[in-house]
Amino acid sequence: MHISKLFRTGILVVLLFQGIYSSAQEIVELKQPKSGKVVIKLMFRNGSISDPAGKEGLTYLTSNLMVNGGTEAHSAAEIQKLIYPWAARMSVFTDKEVSTFSFEVPTEYLGEFFSLIQEIILHPGFKETDFDRLISNQKNYVDEVIRQSSDEEYGKKYLEYVLFKGTPYEHLTQGDSKSLAGLTKDDVFTHYRRAYTRSNLVIGIAGDYPNEFAEKMQATFNQLPEGPAPIAELVLPEPVKGIYVDIISKESAIGTAISAGFPMNLTRQSPDFAALMVANSWFGEHRKSYSRLYQKIREQRSMNYGDYSYIEWYENGGGNMLPVSGTPRQMNYFSIWLRPVQTAKSLKSQYPGLDSLKEGHARFALKMALREYSQIINNGLTQEQFEETRNFLLSYTKLYIETTSKKLGFLMDSKFYGRTNWIAELEKEFQHLKLEDVNTAMKNYWLKDQMNIVIITDKSEVEGLKAGLESGSPATMVYSPALQSSLPEEIYVDDREVSIFPMPVVEVHVINSNETFGKRK
Repeated sequence: MHISKLFRTGILVVLLFQGIYSSAQEIVELKQPKSGKVVIKLMFRNGSISDPAGKEGLTYLTSNLMVNGGTEAHSAAEIQKLIYPWAARMSVFTDKEVSTFSFEVPTEYLGEFFSLIQEIILHPGFKETDFDRLISNQKNYVDEVIRQSSDEEYGKKYLEYVLFKGTPYEHLTQGDSKSLAGLTKDDVFTHYRRAYTRSNLVIGIAGDYPNEFAEKMQATFNQLPEGPAPIAELVLPEPVKGIYVDIISKESAIGTAISAGFPMNLTRQSPDFAALMVANSWFGEHRKSYSRLYQKIREQRSMNYGDYSYIEWYENGGGNMLPVSGTPRQMNYFSIWLRPVQTAKSLKSQYPGLDSLKEGHARFALKMALREYSQIINNGLTQEQFEETRNFLLSYTKLYIETTSKKLGFLMDSKFYGRTNWIAELEKEFQHLKLEDVNTAMKNYWLKDQMNIVIITDKSEVEGLKAGLESGSPATMVYSPALQSSLPEEIYVDDREVSIFPMPVVEVHVINSNETFGKRK
C-alpha cells in the first residue's frame, strides 16, 4: 500500500524499512562522461528517528564522527592533508529519516579518494579525542547556538517539536542536553553496527566514472553489516482543535519571530503535491517577492525582512535560496514563517508618543497572514494567478538541480518517495494541472483555526502580547512618520479589517528560552 494511502486511512503508520523500501544495495546512477568529476552519495535510511530512547542525538553524532573524525588508519588531520591536493570535498547531513554522506572529487583522483571513502564508511576510528571534540560542539549547539544564532530557525525547529510531540520526529536531530550528557563512545560504535547497514543503504554516483565503478561500490559496501535495519514507528499527530500559542521569552531578542503550522498528510509521493506547490508558491514561496504574504507584509508595509509559507520542511531557510536534497520525510506539515517584526520596546525607542504601547507588531502580522491564508482557501486562485504561478514553477523547479550533486541528491530523494525522477515528473504534473485541482487541494489539506503557533520574542514583549492574544482585542499597527504620509488610503482600510480579524486562541503558554527542547537551567 502506498504511504499516502496509509496516511489517509489512519493516524498510526508503522514503517518497516526493509518492507517499504527497495532491496539492499540499490544504486542510483547519473553518467556525465565529460564532467571531469565524480559525486558519490551514500544515503542511510536511519536519521534521528533511529536514535534509541534516551540517546537522542546519537545518529547525528555517529555520522559526524565518521566524516569529521579519523578512521582506524588515519587521523582527522591526516585525512584533511590527504584530500587537499585532490580538491576533494566530503560532508554528512543527518535529517529525521536519512543520513547522507556526500563526496566529490575530480575524476583523476577517484581511485585514491575512494580508498579513503571505504575507510570512512567501513572502518571509522571513533577515537576518544574526536568523540570529545565533536560531542562538545553538539552540546554547544543544543545548549546555546540554537537559541542564539537565529530566532527564525529556532522558531521553526521548536514548532516541529510542538507539532510532533510524542513521535520520533519530536527531538532535534542533534539531541538534547540530557541525552547528550549520557552518550559514550561505546554507544556510538554499537549504533554504527546497528543503524549503518547494507539493508538500509542507497548508493548514488554521478559524473565521469568508469563503467565498472558502480559494481565496485556495491561490492565494497556489501561488507557492511547485513542488518536488519532499524524499525521506526511513526505516528502522524492529530492537528489541535483550535489555535494554541507558545511564546518563548528571550533576553534581548531583536524582534518577534513567528512560526505557525499543523501536521499534514501529504508528501511528494502524492499527485496532489504539485497542485499544492502552485497554491503555496502564490501564497508564500520562499524568498520570492511576488508572493502574497511578502507583498502584504513586507512590500506594502515594510514590517520585516520576509514572510513565507511551506508545505514541507525547508532546510535552513535563512541560508538556502532553493530547497536542498537530503530531507525526504514521510510525516509532513504546513507552516507559515514570519521573520522578526518589531516589538513595542523597539517601536517606542524610535517614535515619540508611544509610551503607552504594550505590544509590537507580532499580533497584527499574524492576523494579516492568517486572514490572507483564510481568503485564499475560501476564494481560491483565479485562472490568471494559477497560470502565472504554474508557469513560474515549471522553470523554477529546474533550478533545484543546477549542479551534478543536486541532481543526484534529488534523484535519490525520489527513490525514497517511490518515484523515479521527481523533478522531471513534476514538469508533466504541472502541465496537466487545472485550476480546479489547485483550489480543491487547498480545501482538502489546509486547515483553518487548527494551528500551533510559536512566537519568539523579547521578555519585555511577553506580557502585552499574551494579554492581546487571550483577549482577542484589536491588534496595533504603527508606521513611521515618513511611511505614514506615503501610504494610500486602501492600506489603512485593510489595516482596520486586519486589526479586528478573529483569531480564536484556545491557550497561550509562556516558556523561558532556557527551558526549550527539554533543557533546564
